[in-house]
Amino acid sequence: MKDSPEPRLRCYMNIQALEGLPQLADPLRFIREAGYDGVQLIRPIAHALKEEAQRLGLGVCGSGRVNAPADAAPLAAEAKAAGLECLTLHVGWGMEDDDQAAALIAAVLEASAKYAIPLYPETHRATIFQDPWRTIQLLRRFPSLEFNGDLSHWYTGTEMVYGGFENKLAFIRPVLERIGFIHGRIGNPGCMQVNIGDGSTADRPYVAHFRALWTEAFAGFLARRPVTDAICFTPELLAPSIYYARTFAGREESDRWEQALVLVRIARECFEEARQRVQPNA
Repeated sequence: MKDSPEPRLRCYMNIQALEGLPQLADPLRFIREAGYDGVQLIRPIAHALKEEAQRLGLGVCGSGRVNAPADAAPLAAEAKAAGLECLTLHVGWGMEDDDQAAALIAAVLEASAKYAIPLYPETHRATIFQDPWRTIQLLRRFPSLEFNGDLSHWYTGTEMVYGGFENKLAFIRPVLERIGFIHGRIGNPGCMQVNIGDGSTADRPYVAHFRALWTEAFAGFLARRPVTDAICFTPELLAPSIYYARTFAGREESDRWEQALVLVRIARECFEEARQRVQPNA
């Protein structure tokens, strides 16, 4: 992320989240006019879109997948050459043994250092970081890891409320302290992307849980990073075609564009709460 006088939150829009929405006809104009700071592209990089975003003053980051150690360096080199700010990564398939997982992580860290570009493995299903317990063990082995907190995968996929949300929150705190990027999505214990209306927590306890998760992640970032750094929050509300957005009678449950703006508002509130906690006199 770009330098600034104080730690800050930058909000980007994931371009894949516009699938099936009318905003896709002119995505960058809608993204900029809605107050976003940038856009996250998927791979392969759409270079014309990237260049137009940069011309409009939007930041640009990317994403990718590392299936084998040899995949990491080419991804990092390509992203650096394209002028992307960082990448979020799906790393492995979740079936790797400890040595195979370690080889993947070492390759990601080496590529990040070699090409001077942040690479953020995601807390995502079907990756080596798909469950909290194993992620904590790998973080102990590789303490310099920083993550993209795609936390609905854990909240729903490991049913974080079962056994007590506060217990799970305490257990994953070492990961939350190492978050450098967040994919914004809120799920409930049974579905990983749901309509949250205006973001009220009155009848949606899971919204309060995600507020706690994001606030902890922002506090961890603020406690460890230089004041010139920024953390990126990127709504990633995905389409029914890949079984994320729910449909009823053939229609999507909610307007994903408007819901993304609610998520951004919540993230900004959480960031300010974290800043007051960590830097009360700033």
